Amino acid sequence: MSRTAKSQILLVEDTPTLARSYIQFLRDEPYDIRHVETGAEALAELEKGRPDAILLDLRLPDMDGMEILRHIGSLDEGIGVIVITAHGSVQTAVTAMRLGAADFIVKPFTADRLKVTLRNVLETTKLKEIVETYRTEIDRGGFEGFVGSALCMQAVYRIIEAAASSKATVFITGESGTGKEVCAEAIKNRSPRRDKPFIAINCAAIPHDLMESEIFGHVKGAFTGALGEREGAAAMADGGTLFLDEICEMDLDLQAKLLRFIQTETYSKVGSSKVEKVDVRVICATNKEPMAEVKAGRFREDLYYRLHVIPMHLPPLRERDDDILRIAETFLRRYAEQEGKSFRAFGPAAAAILMAHEWPGNVRELQNAVHNIVVLNDAETVTPEMLPANLQKVEALAPPPAAAASAAEPEAGPPRPERRADVQSLSEEIRPLAAVERDYIENAIERCGGNIRTAAALLGIAPQTIYRKRAAWEEEDAATAAE
Repeated sequence: MSRTAKSQILLVEDTPTLARSYIQFLRDEPYDIRHVETGAEALAELEKGRPDAILLDLRLPDMDGMEILRHIGSLDEGIGVIVITAHGSVQTAVTAMRLGAADFIVKPFTADRLKVTLRNVLETTKLKEIVETYRTEIDRGGFEGFVGSALCMQAVYRIIEAAASSKATVFITGESGTGKEVCAEAIKNRSPRRDKPFIAINCAAIPHDLMESEIFGHVKGAFTGALGEREGAAAMADGGTLFLDEICEMDLDLQAKLLRFIQTETYSKVGSSKVEKVDVRVICATNKEPMAEVKAGRFREDLYYRLHVIPMHLPPLRERDDDILRIAETFLRRYAEQEGKSFRAFGPAAAAILMAHEWPGNVRELQNAVHNIVVLNDAETVTPEMLPANLQKVEALAPPPAAAASAAEPEAGPPRPERRADVQSLSEEIRPLAAVERDYIENAIERCGGNIRTAAALLGIAPQTIYRKRAAWEEEDAATAAE
C-alpha cells in the first residue's frame, strides 16, 4: 500500500452517536470512511466497490450482521471484517470469526484499541494478497501445459499472459525440445481466439516447392498433381492463430510473400489472381539465432522486424534447476498410468543422474527417457540401472555409494559426558547448528565433484537453496574479515 493511498473503510453501525465516535477515533488515520446504518445499505455499498476493511455491528435494524458476513464470504475478495459486539457476546464474535471475520472488538473500546485492531487487519489482508499473488503469478508450478517453477519460466508465464490478449505477432526462440509449440498453444488458449482454429505448420518438414501451397492453398491445375482446389493454412486459421514453426527454414522467395500477407492479411492461392482476406494472428518460432540468419542472408531483415514484435525465449532444460526432476516425475506418473506400471518416484541416485545430465535435447529428450524407463521396467522406484544407456554414463558425475552414504549421514555427535559440564566447556564440544549445516552441505558438494545440482538431489533440497546459503555465507565471511 502506498503512503499516499488511503484505505477504504466501510462502517456499518445503526447508532449515529457511536458511528460519529468511531469516525472521530480514526480522524488522524489514513482512511476514507463510509458510514451506513442498515444491512441493506451495506450490501448496496459492496455492490459499488470493494472496501479494504469493514467495521460491522452485528445488531442492525433490518437484518442480522451474520447475513452480511456470509455475503462477504461468498464474494471471495479477501475483505478484512472486524465485528463489533457488545460485552458478554464474545461467543457470538467467535462464531462470526468462524464465518470469516478477521477479528472482533468488544464495546466499549478505546480509540487506541480500534486503531490497533484495524491496522492489524489491514496489514494481514495486504500480506494475504501478496502471498496469493506470489503463489498464482510468481511461484507457479505449471502453466498451460508447461511444468516447472524456475524463475526463468515464471518470466515466460508472465509474458504469455501479457501477450495473449493482443493480436501482435510473437517470435519464439529456443533450442529444439524446449516447448515452442506448447508456448504457442498457451498464448492461443489465453487469448480471445481460444475457441478459434490453431493451425501449425513445420516449415522444416515440408518441401520448399510445396510450402506456398501449404500456407496459401492452390487452385486446380496450378501445378502438376494439383487435381483440385485446396485451402491453405491461412484460410483454415481465419479468425484464429497460425503457428509457423522453424520459420528460418522458409525459402527467401516465400518469405517475401509471407511479409506481404502479414502486413495486409491478404493472399492469393497458387495459380490464382483472386485476392482473399483473412483475420489471422501469426506466431512463429525457430531453434536458430534469427539475427545471425539475417546477417548470413538466409532470412529477410524486413520480415524479421515485422515478426519480432513480441520476442520470447524459452530457456534450455539445463538452466531450469529442479524443474528437471519435477518434469521427469510428471512424465513418470503419466506413462506409468498409460502402461499400467507401478512407478511412483525416482530414487535418490537416479534423481542425481537426471540432475547432472545436460539434456541437449531438452524436455523432449527427458520425455523420451522417462517413457523408455516405464516401458522396459516395472517397480515403484526408478533406480540407476533402469535409466537409458546414454544416462548410465552420467553416473560417474554422482558420488559412489559409500560417499553418498557418508554425505547423507551426519557426523556422530559429541560423546556424552559422564558428569554435568558447565556451559563454557560444552560450548567447546558442541558446534552451532548453522556451522554444522554449512560443513555438511560443503562436504556433499565436494564429494559430488563440485556439482551443486547432484549434491542438491542427494541432500533432498533445491539447488537454489544451496546457492542462497552460499551467498549468505560469503556475506558473513566478508563481514567477519572487515571487522
